[in-house]
Amino acid sequence: MSAILNFLIAFDHGKNEMVELTDFGTDLDSATSAYADAETKYRDSHTIDIVLVGSDSLESVKVTHSNYFKDGAIKRIEEALNIKL
Repeated sequence: MSAILNFLIAFDHGKNEMVELTDFGTDLDSATSAYADAETKYRDSHTIDIVLVGSDSLESVKVTHSNYFKDGAIKRIEEALNIKL
């Protein structure tokens, strides 16, 4: 079994863009601390999601949390419907 890697993602739904992506590797303490800092930093924003994800790789995160990445679910829906959401 491979080690769990920790990724912090902050995504601004108002702008439809990722504002932060940090790979903490296996350092859960630093990842948790950075998550708390991000919660404080973006406290007054109502459009920013902050998530701390544990996974085997960034590629897996791109699949499980595809809505946070440019090639994510929204883009695929737009392409399938040939529209801009």
